[in-house]
Amino acid sequence: MKIRDIVLIGLFSAIITAGKLALNFIPNVEIVTLLFIVYTLSLGIRRSILISIVFVTTDIFIYGFSTWILVYYIIWPVLIITTNFFSKKFKSEYIYAAIAGILGLTFGIYFAIVESFFYGWAYGLTYWARGIPWDIIHGGSNYIITLTLFKPLTNILKSQMKRFK
Repeated sequence: MKIRDIVLIGLFSAIITAGKLALNFIPNVEIVTLLFIVYTLSLGIRRSILISIVFVTTDIFIYGFSTWILVYYIIWPVLIITTNFFSKKFKSEYIYAAIAGILGLTFGIYFAIVESFFYGWAYGLTYWARGIPWDIIHGGSNYIITLTLFKPLTNILKSQMKRFK
């Protein structure tokens, strides 16, 4: 791995962490999903997955160790792989906004599945049902944020990355 890659991975991991912390005061509104989509399209799948690993590991230091990290270590790379798959066929911000919205709407389900392994299926089902209103907010905000900021952020990052090739 080149020094440039190490620096970029650290920098973009810090940006995602700062973006998450900056919006922490608004429940279920985040830019992490958007940034991972933009990073995947601009930096590539390898760098983006490494950024996700650093991001989740940093989150453990901030929020502590719990069952949520299992989902985070899986969900962000899956988003990156999904984005990479769709990038070969689609360029429209509406596709990526839909991906972000669907991820937000289904976010609670992934956690409920993991919680079910630890505490039983009844707890997992209750966990998911209790969070449905928050998942709706999460999905809607992801869709709107991605639809609004996808093009400008992608254009800026791609133009800046040309300087590093």
